[in-house]
Amino acid sequence: MYQTLRTSLLSSARCWDANSHQSYQTLFDRLDTNKDGKVDVAELREGLKAMGIFRHGAAQEIVSSGDQNKDGCLDFNEFTKYLKEHEMKLWLTFKSLDRNNDGRIDASEIQQSLAELGINLSKEDARKILHSMDIDGTMMIDWNEWREHFLLCPAHNLEEIFRYWKHSSVLDIGDSLAIPDEFTEEEKSSDVWWKQLVAGASAGAVSRTGTAPLDRLKVFMQVHSSKTNRIGLTGGLRQMIAEGGLTSLWRGNGINVLKIAPETAIKFMAYEQYKKLLSSEGKKIETHKRFMAGSMAGATAQTAIYPMEVLKTRLTLRKTGQYAGMFDCAKKILKKEGVIAFYKGYIPNLLGIIPYAGIDLAVYETLKNAWLSYYAKDSANPGVLVLLGCGTISSTCGQLSSYPLALVRTRMQAQASLGSSEQVSMTGLLKTIVAKDGLFGLYRGILPNFMKVIPAVSISYVVYEYMKTGLGISH
Repeated sequence: MYQTLRTSLLSSARCWDANSHQSYQTLFDRLDTNKDGKVDVAELREGLKAMGIFRHGAAQEIVSSGDQNKDGCLDFNEFTKYLKEHEMKLWLTFKSLDRNNDGRIDASEIQQSLAELGINLSKEDARKILHSMDIDGTMMIDWNEWREHFLLCPAHNLEEIFRYWKHSSVLDIGDSLAIPDEFTEEEKSSDVWWKQLVAGASAGAVSRTGTAPLDRLKVFMQVHSSKTNRIGLTGGLRQMIAEGGLTSLWRGNGINVLKIAPETAIKFMAYEQYKKLLSSEGKKIETHKRFMAGSMAGATAQTAIYPMEVLKTRLTLRKTGQYAGMFDCAKKILKKEGVIAFYKGYIPNLLGIIPYAGIDLAVYETLKNAWLSYYAKDSANPGVLVLLGCGTISSTCGQLSSYPLALVRTRMQAQASLGSSEQVSMTGLLKTIVAKDGLFGLYRGILPNFMKVIPAVSISYVVYEYMKTGLGISH
């Protein structure tokens, strides 16, 4: 339905000749609904919505890019200058896609270009993407159709156009085992990459703080719950509040937030290095190599910050007055148990990275391709809800697969603090849990863990968007 309106709005702005000034004027007049000679973000947002362009932040990005006098809107000269520069970038992208130089893009050319970006798509899926841009029904895209589809979309190069399907690190559900986010070369050479990492880390900090009571309840149930000592949601919360008051529900949250920054930075730097080692120069990294690089980067980051993981578990489970703070906790562990205590549970933690990252990536790719196959009719843009849904489901599946290892890790980290003199190995602990509580014993505490996923993702997304706006990025 929007295609007709979109065509009527943009058809007069198709040519590159001297009449383009008049064409741009017509488009500008239609967007300038209050007739003040300027197009602000709200007017542009409404215009884009009417044309079926729903990408979050698109209007703000266009205005920010073209606003030379920094008055928060575009006058006609700024609007024209932006469109001309944007058209030139679109033209270069179109030419790079048009591999046989016949002036048209077909499904195989889209498929080939996507494969170079590491996105493997079937011919049928490529045709569906093509169909979303095809106006004349020829199943081939000429320059006018390409230009009309992307003229008022800020994306101008191939990587940006297909960035809809980036698996964003905005989804912080409390576990940092997922494969790191991808950045384009353009982003890496500018300040965008670190701003996105800062926005993601800030979102994670707020999200973890918001869901800290559920996280503490999960750890409490992992360590203390059993067949003979059943602890439910309300029972566990009551016990914790009775022992330390309402604020005790946030025990261990400080260090959980503190470890986000070093872990994110180490994982990102390691990921970039591993990608270089695994891929040929100038070529896009394939999905399986991205998984390998991501898993190794996760292992590197976890190795570096693992003592903080042990401290987080001990502080989460501490009784009132047991430790004065994280430094006191570290000092007492070192004095009583030695340096080795800071790496208890390290092996199950490391082993948990592979199923988590692998299943997370595989499920995400499957859901992405399923959406493209069945629902990508008018646009290849899935929208925020679909992206969040895919990310949430894939992360939850990753958690489910690695949860028994996470439980064993937590038990091993907590052993000494529970007054247990006998230090059991990973396999010994697994056997003990299964013998006493059955296979379900390996999933103690999973209910509060699942309960925190949706609020964690929602808080992360909202904070991430606010942080991006504050830092001046809107990708």
